[in-house]
Amino acid sequence: MSTLTTEPIYTIQDVPGKRKGLVATRDIPMGTRILSEEPILRIPENLPDCETLRSYVRLQVDALTPNQRQAFLSMHKIHADDSASKYLGIMRTNALPFGQDNAGIFLDACRINHACDNNAQKCWNENIKRHTVHALRNIEKGEEITIYYLGVTNNREARQEELQRKFAFTCACRLCSLPPDQSRESDIRLDEILVLDHLIGRDGLMGISAGSSQKLRHVDRQVTLYSEHGPNGAGLPRAFLDAVKITVVNGDLARAGIFAEKAMLGWAVLGGDDGPNVLENKALLKDPSKHGLYGRSMQWKTAVDDVPSGLDPTQFDNWLWRREKPKRPGQVADLRNQTTFPHVYGLPDDKYITTEF
Repeated sequence: MSTLTTEPIYTIQDVPGKRKGLVATRDIPMGTRILSEEPILRIPENLPDCETLRSYVRLQVDALTPNQRQAFLSMHKIHADDSASKYLGIMRTNALPFGQDNAGIFLDACRINHACDNNAQKCWNENIKRHTVHALRNIEKGEEITIYYLGVTNNREARQEELQRKFAFTCACRLCSLPPDQSRESDIRLDEILVLDHLIGRDGLMGISAGSSQKLRHVDRQVTLYSEHGPNGAGLPRAFLDAVKITVVNGDLARAGIFAEKAMLGWAVLGGDDGPNVLENKALLKDPSKHGLYGRSMQWKTAVDDVPSGLDPTQFDNWLWRREKPKRPGQVADLRNQTTFPHVYGLPDDKYITTEF
């Protein structure tokens, strides 16, 4: 799905209020590989002490070409400024993680600024040993290219606190600048995504086996929230993969195949067709029964091609997510129906009590 052109599609320039940044020099379609870059400096995370780290960084900086060194030294830093610590300060401010236990400086990628409503996704591609950045949506000519610096898309207060602590700046992106009522609505949505993450993953295989219907409903709700938040969220393919696990455990290959395809399409946008998640999960797309959890229960058993035809989009989604039909007024509820009476695994716990009213 990703494309990479040899023509320059971005330039590094001053961005008002942000120092340097990457700006699109032409329209960039969703899924385009914006850059693919090797690190000029790399640091393993397992160095024994700070002095060894300083020495390691200094030796690598000394080995840079004059142009690379100049570009490295021009990068922003928020840490100490003595000779050896200056290099380390730049590394700590700008380095991006890659591989299992490494961090590195990438001359272009490290110039990409943060936005909580980022339009691009960073990813280390172990298969090609390069840091890649892909367009999450269509990016217009003249628009700044942005990525998300943090690990989890939290509510506004939590994001701002972490950005100040780690990078010493206040984010003023569109998401962080919403009017109070819209910002609160966004925060509630993001908080619910995290609560659902906990509920979906809680108790592992035992949780899936004991409450498959409720788990699938949690994923259904989470996908809806991701869609409301914005296109191609980094957590969306993982949500579809959770749906794959829930359905294959119950022998439902028809739904598992569709969920696997949705996950693959999302990962292709985020990291390209040669990205690690795409390559690792290709077998699921061809044959969901290859999943290690397949058939622990066969209560939802279907074949891959048992997909209904002639349904409109709403009807198809209702089938896909196994949504229960609405009850008629006066109809007696089924006490075993987990839509009406959720399984104990689906009940919230005191760790996730919210103060939002």
